[in-house]
Amino acid sequence: MSTRVKVILGIILVAVVGLVGFATLTGKDKNLVRVQTAKAEKSELVATVSCNGRVRAKTKVDVSSQVMGQIVNLAVREGDRVKKGEFLLQIDKAQLDATARAQESGLQALFAQRDADRATREQAERDYAREKANFDAKIVSEQVLQKARLALSAAQSAEQANERRIEQARAQLMAGKDNLSKTTLTAPISGVVTARPVEAGENAIIGTMNNAGTVLLTISDMSIVEAEMEVDETDIPHVKVGQKAKLTIDAYVDQKFEGVVTEIGGSPITKSALGTDSSAVNFKVKVQVTNPPESIRPGLSVSGQIETDRRPSALAIPIPALVLADEESLKRAPKGKKPAPKPTAAPSADGKKKEVEGVFVVKADKTVEFRKVKTGINAELKTEVLEGLTDGEEIVVGPFKALRQLKIGDRVKVEAAGGPGGGGDRS
Repeated sequence: MSTRVKVILGIILVAVVGLVGFATLTGKDKNLVRVQTAKAEKSELVATVSCNGRVRAKTKVDVSSQVMGQIVNLAVREGDRVKKGEFLLQIDKAQLDATARAQESGLQALFAQRDADRATREQAERDYAREKANFDAKIVSEQVLQKARLALSAAQSAEQANERRIEQARAQLMAGKDNLSKTTLTAPISGVVTARPVEAGENAIIGTMNNAGTVLLTISDMSIVEAEMEVDETDIPHVKVGQKAKLTIDAYVDQKFEGVVTEIGGSPITKSALGTDSSAVNFKVKVQVTNPPESIRPGLSVSGQIETDRRPSALAIPIPALVLADEESLKRAPKGKKPAPKPTAAPSADGKKKEVEGVFVVKADKTVEFRKVKTGINAELKTEVLEGLTDGEEIVVGPFKALRQLKIGDRVKVEAAGGPGGGGDRS
């Protein structure tokens, strides 16, 4: 056999051996679970609660009229800034002015009547004194004296009754002048006119027990601005007064605003900030805006993140890495035995399944073990690990299908992870 033939046969033999080996390795590799991993590492975690709402002035006054009448002069428009005591509008006062004048004239008539009654009483006193002296001198009979006494009593009673009528007329006159003064409305606070639902010529209606009166103007003090937010019932236990918040107002896209939680509602709200019925259970949380812009207006849409907790250096892992399962169901059946049916968690004493929370840790030989962990706060896509892991350990983070299939002791093939800290494509 020539040397050339020997070389060719050698090459063919090496190629065949290589192909057999490659096929064997490829077949074994196909049986491995392909996973993505990340490392548990220290990082700063900030837990937040997302919420949405509307901008509101902390102090807002709805101006209504206490007297009924036509609006004859309306001096302000929406957006005007007013100072406390500044003239706002005038309600027709002709009828109330006439009533007050009539009451004042009636009071003057009573004053004249009082003078007449006083004179009558003084004359009755003199008549009684004269008849008393005559009776003592036995000039007149006792009947004449009694008649003089009765005339004096009647004069005194008439004078006292007139005094009561004068007091009544004074009170009525004061009420009339008060009603007359209420036809001129002034600003109760300094602020911005944020609503003016009426026009000059319309009638102001006063409120009754069952019907609300006409709201003529709304004045808001925009020096202190709050965001009235709606927080879900699952997040409300974590929200506390004094916590900081970051706010985004839709009207100011390029600006971020700081805020502080000032009030937390004690009962669920029945209507959302949009004024519609709310089917979800939300609570009202007021966040005071630290530095609101001068042009801010009530009713602007706002979204925010309330900072409920912060960990400056916490051991953190991606949230998708967490697995909640019965630990027995993660054990693979020994070889030669039929795989057990899909296990169900054994019930505990209270009838609930015993499920534990943990992660799959990738060991040096590329097999996985299930490690129970105790978690803390959640921040965006990461969660804090309090117990069960150490800094730098590699854990399986996905894909979700792989996490559902993994068993304790499985060998895995690590592919490029979806986030920082993931391993490369290695077996």
